[in-house]
Amino acid sequence: MNNQILHSPMREEGFARLGDYAAIGEGRSVALIAPDGAIDWWCAPNLDSPPLFDRLLDPEIGGFFQIEPDEPYHTERAYRADSNVLETRFVTQHGSVLLTESLNSTLAGRLPWSELARRIEGVDGEVKLRLTLRFGTVAETRSPWQDSTEQGDVYHIADLMAMLRTSDDWHIEKRDDERISATLRTSPGSRSLVALLVTEREPLAVPDLEAIDTRIETSHTAWCDWTRSLSYDGRFAGHVRRSALSLKFLWYSPTGALAAAATTSLPEGIGGEKNYDYRYAWVRDACLIIKSFVFLGALEDCKAAFSWLSKTIIRHGTALRACYTLEGDIVPAEHYPPLRGYHHSQPVRIGNNARDQVQLSMYGDMLATAELFIRAGHILDLATSRMLGDLANHCADLWRQKDSGIWELPEQQHYTHSKMACWLALDRAVAMAEARHIEPTWLKRWQRERDRISEWIEAHCWSEQKQAYLFYPESEDQLDAALALVHHYGNSVNPERMRATYRAIQQDLGNGSAMLYRYSGVDKEESTFIACSFWLVEAWAAMGECDRAEKAMREILDKLCQRGNVETFNEMFDVRTDEWRGNMPQGLSHLALICAAQALTDHG
Repeated sequence: MNNQILHSPMREEGFARLGDYAAIGEGRSVALIAPDGAIDWWCAPNLDSPPLFDRLLDPEIGGFFQIEPDEPYHTERAYRADSNVLETRFVTQHGSVLLTESLNSTLAGRLPWSELARRIEGVDGEVKLRLTLRFGTVAETRSPWQDSTEQGDVYHIADLMAMLRTSDDWHIEKRDDERISATLRTSPGSRSLVALLVTEREPLAVPDLEAIDTRIETSHTAWCDWTRSLSYDGRFAGHVRRSALSLKFLWYSPTGALAAAATTSLPEGIGGEKNYDYRYAWVRDACLIIKSFVFLGALEDCKAAFSWLSKTIIRHGTALRACYTLEGDIVPAEHYPPLRGYHHSQPVRIGNNARDQVQLSMYGDMLATAELFIRAGHILDLATSRMLGDLANHCADLWRQKDSGIWELPEQQHYTHSKMACWLALDRAVAMAEARHIEPTWLKRWQRERDRISEWIEAHCWSEQKQAYLFYPESEDQLDAALALVHHYGNSVNPERMRATYRAIQQDLGNGSAMLYRYSGVDKEESTFIACSFWLVEAWAAMGECDRAEKAMREILDKLCQRGNVETFNEMFDVRTDEWRGNMPQGLSHLALICAAQALTDHG
């Protein structure tokens, strides 16, 4: 037995640390699991559904589903190799158990219902486990109720119907409309199962426990098959595979859409107001994830995501919205449920008002992604080809406007990144037109506008005093880390100015380190932005500064891959406290790692 002093995972005011959560998913939804065996977040059946478990945002009234030892313990956990099946070992003074968790699927894809499976195996000694399940009420707008059927008790939570299945060795202590509690004693070699089955506005299938248990291994096999199909064989391959598996959480299989993250309202700074709903598909994020899928050789995911994005743009027109729902509809306007918020960070948001913003950089994102898609060996259909030509013309008309920029700021400006992204849009349109992938009728116009944009940038956005491209003209000495995304502009127009800008960005926005804030002054209200840090690695490598890129890459990974994090990245990392911040799993963080590793492979 274990003789060391054991300290169970701590919560502060009911909240677990953001960096301690692991994720499981099945191509439709994502559940977040704390080290104390509590599923504190799960939107079922879809990523953007109302949450069934939401203790993450309100420990007092939020729902959760927890299995943990009934005595002090410590936790050891990791994903299975090449898989998103999670294994957690609870070690107590009297024994240890292995908890294996999966949102189940089949080899052919997701199930017609949601199946959250949790297998418990006794490793040594005897351990008493306690199960607690409390359904969420979505800020007290639902009232769960229990109904007895021939197949067992079912729970109705608004449009959801749920059933908890347990093996016979569980002792149910309490079961009412709102809560289920049970206990289990393990012994060496014992094997038990708990599964939560959920449907929405559909009949509930009730598979037997053996089939559910088998599907944990089937799901593991499916994850391994997908991972082994990837063609990436470059630098940092282990980290790349894990980030690829995290991106797969955000691929919404019913449509092919790519969510920005799986959560809402996790704060960028504790107690601040920057708490947004990221459970939608941003054009920018989707394009960058597709780029990483190209590097991974994930053909099916790449094609499905690009097709969804193209069809959604064709459906809504070339005046691009920043984000769309996972079904391709308009994102709802923000509303603010009366929840406590993570560590009292208000407001909690549902919906996202960025849907109404003008963000010119999206034209560069979409056209550059299309050109990369073609270079990877794929062929455009006529409708998509025409749409890309329309986007290029729209960009040529709009580039002189102010916009809200990549960071969705309330103050509209002539953001340098937006102008460089417009240059990139037209430059890629020219390349595709010259290769006859899109209609070349407007080729000369795109060439002229592209050149006008670069002339405008060089005249208005460069600071001799700062020796850098500024955040926007007349922004004094403010810088923007997003310029790392447009290194193509620097390589084509003014490499020395771009290198000087990247040196200034690392010095000013990272205080000389590789961990960067998004733009000047934002460090007062938020943490370093993980994607920006990896973007600069990619940019350094693309600009031929491979030693600098390699050093930065290792520094970032050493910082992030510590203290029990299983490489489920949030949006931000506070270098002052070593705490994670923002929504998770964050697509930008994981795709940026992949692109940085690919750049080091290509140029190192």
